[in-house]
Amino acid sequence: MGLLGILLGLGLLVWLAFRGWSVLGLAPVAALIAAGFAGEPLLAHWTQTFMGSAAGFIASFFPLFLLGALFGKLMADSGSVSAIAQFITEKLGSKRAILSVVLAGALVTYGGVSLFVAMFVLAPMGQALFKAADIPNRLLPGAVMLGTATFTMSALPGSPAIQNAIPMPFFETTPFAAPGLGFIAAAIMFGFGMWWLSRSEAAARRAGEGFGGPAASATDAANDTMLRERATASREFDPAELEHGARSAQLPSIGIALLPLIVVMAVNLTMSLLVLPRLDTSFLAEPRWGGTTIASVGGVWSVLLALGAAILVLYAFNRSRLQSLRDTVDAGLNAAALPVISVASLVGFGAVVAALPAFAVVREWVLTIEGGPLVGLAIATNVLSALTGSASGGLTIALGALGETYMAMAYQYGIDPALMHRVAVIGAGSLDSLPHNGAVVTMLAVCGVTHKESYFDIVMVGIVSAILGLIAVVVLGSMFGSF
Repeated sequence: MGLLGILLGLGLLVWLAFRGWSVLGLAPVAALIAAGFAGEPLLAHWTQTFMGSAAGFIASFFPLFLLGALFGKLMADSGSVSAIAQFITEKLGSKRAILSVVLAGALVTYGGVSLFVAMFVLAPMGQALFKAADIPNRLLPGAVMLGTATFTMSALPGSPAIQNAIPMPFFETTPFAAPGLGFIAAAIMFGFGMWWLSRSEAAARRAGEGFGGPAASATDAANDTMLRERATASREFDPAELEHGARSAQLPSIGIALLPLIVVMAVNLTMSLLVLPRLDTSFLAEPRWGGTTIASVGGVWSVLLALGAAILVLYAFNRSRLQSLRDTVDAGLNAAALPVISVASLVGFGAVVAALPAFAVVREWVLTIEGGPLVGLAIATNVLSALTGSASGGLTIALGALGETYMAMAYQYGIDPALMHRVAVIGAGSLDSLPHNGAVVTMLAVCGVTHKESYFDIVMVGIVSAILGLIAVVVLGSMFGSF
C-alpha cells in the first residue's frame, strides 16, 4: 500500500501540474496522499517533514535565485542581452542564423542570465534572422533550447545555473567540478545539436519549406497564466515579471554588455579555487553557523559573490540606460519568489516520500542497478527530473533522498565527488525536457509553434544530445576518474 500511495501521489502531481495547476498546493496534497496510504501521521509529515525540507532548500538556495533573477532582469532592461545577440547575429549573418541563435543563447546563459530572460529576447531576434534566411520558424525552439538549456546549464564547468549549484552542498564540490569531463560533454551536446539542426535546415531547403510565420508573441506568452505555473516550477525566473520595468531603447556597446558576464566567470573562478579555500573558516563548525564546513557552503558563496559583483559592475556602466531602476529591481527580485517556493514544494514532496517505509524498496532498487553508483545516480536524476518536469526539482529530490548514500558509496568505490556532481547535473538536465516541462511549453509559445511542429527537434537537441554527453562522462569517469 505504501508504494501504491507514492505512485498515486506522484501521478497526481505530474498530471495536474501538466494541466497548469500550481505545485504550491499540489505538492503537499500529493505528499499527504503518499503518507496516508502508508498509514503515517499526516499533519506531522506536512508541518515537520514537508515544511522542514522545503525550508531547508529555501535557506540554502534562495540567495542564488534572488541574485540570479535580479541579474537577468538588469541584463535585459539595460539592453545588454539584446546587444550581445545583435552583435553575434551581425557578425555571423543570416547564412549562419542557427549558429547565431545558439551562440547568443549560450553566451548569455553561461554568464548567468536566466533561460527565460534569454528566451524572450532571443525569440523575436531569432525570428527576424530566420525570416531573412528563409529558415523554417519551427526550427527556432530547437536552436534556442540548444543554446540556453543544455551544455551551459549542466555541462560547462563554472556555470552559475541553479542546477549546477544544487549538488555542491551534498558533494562538497565547487561549480567547476570535473571540468575536463564537463567540457567534453558540452562539446558533444553542442556538436550533436548543431549537426541535427543543420541537417533539418538542409532537409527543409530541399523540400522548398520557407520561414512560415509565428502564431503568437512573446508578450502573449509572458501573460499566459497556465504557462506561468508550468514555467516557475521548472526554472528560476517568473516570466510574468519580464513585462515590468522599462527596457532601454539605446543598447550598450558590446564591451559593456559582455563585461558583467566576464565578471561572473572571473569572480566565480577566483573565489572557488583561490580565495575561499585559503580563508580561515573554522568558525563555521560552531553551532551558531550550523556546524558546517567551507566545503559545504563555499560553492554557493562563490556564485553569490560572482553575481553580486556582476550586478554592481552592470549598474555602474549602465546607469543611464536603466531608466526605471526601482521597477526593474523590484521585478527582478519578485521574479525569484514564486520559482524558489515552487521548487521547494517539490523538494518537500520528495522528502515525505523518502521518509516513508515503502521508499526503502525504491532506494534498494536504485542502489543495486548494474553499472555502479554513477549509472544509478544518472538514472535516478533522469527519472525524477522527467516525472517532475524540473531539472532543479528532480535533482534536489534525488540528492535529498539518496545524496548521503551516494556520497558514502563514492568513498567506498574511490569515486571523486566532483564526478558524482557532474553526472548528477547532466542527468537532471536530460529527461527534464519532456512535453510537460515548463521551459519547453513556454519556449514553444514564445516562438509561436506547437509541440507537433517543433518538439521532435527539442528532443534531439535537448534530450538525445544530453544523454550522449552523460554516457560519455559516465564511461570516461569510470575509466579515468574525474578530470
